[in-house]
Amino acid sequence: MTAPAKVSIDLGTRADGGVATLDLEELLATRLLVQGNSGSGKSHLLRRLLEQSAPWVQQAIIDPEGDFVTLAERYGHVVVDARCGIADLTRIAARARQHRVSVVLDLEGLDAEQQMHAAAAFLGGLFDAERDQWYPLLVVVDEAQLFAPAVAGEVSDEARKASLGAMTNLMCRGRKRGLAGVIATQRLAKLAKNVAAEASNFLMGRTFLDIDMARAADLLGMERRQAEMFRDLQSGNFVALGPAMARRPLPVRIGPVETSARNVSPRLLPLPEAGADDAHLIFTPGANEARFEAPRRPPPPAPTADVLARLARSAPPAPPAAEPPPSISPEQRQAAIDSALREILSDSDANFRTIAVLYQDFLVRCRIRRIGGEPLSLPAFRRRLAVAHAGIELAEAESADSPWAEVLAMAGALPEDMQGVFLSLARAAFDRRPCPSDADVASAYGTRSPGRARRLLAYMEERQAIVCRLDQRGWRIVAIPGVAWETEPGDPGAAAATAEASPG
Repeated sequence: MTAPAKVSIDLGTRADGGVATLDLEELLATRLLVQGNSGSGKSHLLRRLLEQSAPWVQQAIIDPEGDFVTLAERYGHVVVDARCGIADLTRIAARARQHRVSVVLDLEGLDAEQQMHAAAAFLGGLFDAERDQWYPLLVVVDEAQLFAPAVAGEVSDEARKASLGAMTNLMCRGRKRGLAGVIATQRLAKLAKNVAAEASNFLMGRTFLDIDMARAADLLGMERRQAEMFRDLQSGNFVALGPAMARRPLPVRIGPVETSARNVSPRLLPLPEAGADDAHLIFTPGANEARFEAPRRPPPPAPTADVLARLARSAPPAPPAAEPPPSISPEQRQAAIDSALREILSDSDANFRTIAVLYQDFLVRCRIRRIGGEPLSLPAFRRRLAVAHAGIELAEAESADSPWAEVLAMAGALPEDMQGVFLSLARAAFDRRPCPSDADVASAYGTRSPGRARRLLAYMEERQAIVCRLDQRGWRIVAIPGVAWETEPGDPGAAAATAEASPG
């Protein structure tokens, strides 16, 4: 379908009876924030927007409650079960952008921390798509306060930072990549301010808390005394403002939708008519039910003095003596650690897993091998992993007269997440192999974005860790200052290597 010069989405009716429209192309450039307490019609509004825009633009929906999976039957959205795995979610998101398929990420059934990890991985896959796949994509995130919380909650810092970073990328940097964020929240006060501030269009629904009403009034440019109006809004009524809808606050009522959510609001139903004897049916087991047994009443508690006396007379049983781990030499211990590191790096998804996850995997492998002694700290593990990834022998690296000692010192001056890439470049230069392509550098850094790889190389060159130049064909050569190592020319646009060249 060929889109006209301007696509106007019918949201519903204005207060004067006219049609409330939304300029879809303007929305793609300016983003949208929807706010409303539970029962205000917020999900209904998102469904209306998705249904009206489905023929014109690709859509990706982050759905924490499974409300929008019903769009699949009517509009052909593909439902993605978030339980398939973090690495799979990133790959599916990249393929969705490549093939321009509308998708619904169904997060129902996951706990809060799992939802944050899954959403971060999926949004990361959308964000890191190749440049030639930056087609317009409407990214709708329901209950955005779960994924971009204003303050730390009960989830881990790792999950919160990953999710908040993905939401910030969507709202702050997504426009150039074709991503148009539409975020909806029940509480503006619970939503991170740097995420909410990037929206230029607003639809504010019913809210009751003073802090949320005040923030809604501020975003709409209204006076604080006018904030009381948000308390009186009926379900399905919103105040619209923004370049895609209206230049002044405009009351609108959202129109009907063609699909419905699986989960509907509970409604009152009359109780069944029952006789006096029917009330005792709760004590009678059904045909396919185990016999009901009333729980026994616990005995009265013993006096405190008796409990203390029994505790004084009884000693706790001695725990069984743990079998000591077999003693191994320092060389055997290092060999076992190196073996565990090689197993981790043999996983094709290792580069795309967080360092914390890899570290936990490493500790488990060490326990399986019964490697005694003090375990490696996280910084030491990160450094050993970078050395192993580059194919550098530890004994060679730790030797004072080895040129690798100087290279490792140069790596230590770089941020920790860049050290593995630098050592891989140094290894290629030492072996006189062709310079790794942008795709290879991106893979070593844990991303699929060649643009990010080029920025990484430029940063290293600014820090004087490497020197880059091009030959007559435009192929790249990387040199390591100080040790005078230099790679052979390599095509920066080549595909990622299927396997690392063996060091040597």
